[in-house]
Amino acid sequence: MPRQRLSPPDRHDSRARARAIYVRIKGKLEPRVKGNILALEVESGEHFLGETVLEAARNARAKHPDKAFHFFRIGFPTVYVWAERS
Repeated sequence: MPRQRLSPPDRHDSRARARAIYVRIKGKLEPRVKGNILALEVESGEHFLGETVLEAARNARAKHPDKAFHFFRIGFPTVYVWAERS
């Protein structure tokens, strides 16, 4: 089954909607699962948790195999931090 593809304007709108949903639900999640990854499907508003992006994605794809997801690290501003090696 083909996965959902979004055009750049649709991707921007979807990201804004995802962030609004995340802001609304993060207060309930942070005390329990801070640091975990949340995969968010914007159309349904459903979210799926995992300790890693891969685990969250697998949980989300099990229910919505053809949808696009946005990922958040609960309680942190980014999912990943890239560090330079010296």
